[in-house]
Amino acid sequence: MFSQLLSYAFRPFFLLGSLFTIIVMLLWVLALAGIGPVALHASPMLWHAHEMLFGFAMAIIAGFVLTAVAVWTGRTRLHGAPLGWLIVAWLAGRGAMSVSGALPAAVVGLLDMVFPVLVCLFFGREVLAAGNRRNYVVVGIVVAIAILNVLYHVGAAGIAPGLDRTALLLMIHVVLVLITAIGGRIVPSFTANWLRARGQERFPRTSATIDAVTLALTVVAGIAITLAPQSPMTGIIALVTAVAHGLRLSRWSGLATTAEPMLFVLHVAYLWFPIGYLLVAWSALGSMLGSVYPPSVALHALTMGAIGTMVLAMSTRVSLGHTGRVPQAARLTVIGYYLLNLAVIIRLVGPLFGAQYMRSVEVAAVAWITTFLLFLWVYWPILTQPRAD
Repeated sequence: MFSQLLSYAFRPFFLLGSLFTIIVMLLWVLALAGIGPVALHASPMLWHAHEMLFGFAMAIIAGFVLTAVAVWTGRTRLHGAPLGWLIVAWLAGRGAMSVSGALPAAVVGLLDMVFPVLVCLFFGREVLAAGNRRNYVVVGIVVAIAILNVLYHVGAAGIAPGLDRTALLLMIHVVLVLITAIGGRIVPSFTANWLRARGQERFPRTSATIDAVTLALTVVAGIAITLAPQSPMTGIIALVTAVAHGLRLSRWSGLATTAEPMLFVLHVAYLWFPIGYLLVAWSALGSMLGSVYPPSVALHALTMGAIGTMVLAMSTRVSLGHTGRVPQAARLTVIGYYLLNLAVIIRLVGPLFGAQYMRSVEVAAVAWITTFLLFLWVYWPILTQPRAD
């Protein structure tokens, strides 16, 4: 089993990331009730956000880019002992963060920085050595993630109070930029291939101009939402960004893929971009409209919705494709797709429940946990066994 886990980066990190998000969510739900170790943390909310972003999401990102880079560059994939040490670095970071209240802040920061630094080195080395200019932007994004983790720990150590929260907010948008860049390639490409195989004549349309404008707007919106979340200008930027993402998605023939859940869910994941930015615009412009939507809840359309659904969609697809299996979703996988999106919807309508708002948060968390339990049930044997072919 261990030899298989160390053969490709996606194998251990998709499993570890999925297992870890279950643990983080369980600890977070307990903390909301004042129970468990996270409840004793100086800021349970910041711990939860950090571990979901730099622990869970970063594990999936590492598994994906360190697997894909071999395809992008034609160079040897990361495997064996170097991959093993990378896993140890990720585990060390998670361990340090779990007992961060009992260790000096400098020690926690150093242990937690080893993993993102190694990902930068391993990934950047392959892209730069191959002269793969198309993916220089992805290298920049991975480096930005490492820098943001440094800033988080500087803030958490009290050196620059508030910087930890700012770093976490920026991290959300850096991941969204990464999904915007890579999703704009793979979603229309996978869709075109599937439609072509079925003799269809209408294919997704892409535009370099629309792609560039959407990516730029996503960057600008991220900065504005982080630094001035309640500014009317931020609301306008978020609204324009929602329109750009919606226009981009409308050209990808998503409705033609409803018969193939593993493909259709990619379009559903991207749909959370325009929905999320519309909700952010509502939260920023709400005072002018006479109805304010909570900004923290609006962000969950982008974190749970866009990031979470795309993580699940890509994890299920990549795991099958890179283990020599047909990329077709099992019944439990499809149930997981429904559950995750139900979790997002429950989280977003939570403010309507009034005094029962926290119950809605707990229900959404349970649905999220169940989704990734289903993923582990279906994909544990797939990710730990030899290729099917």
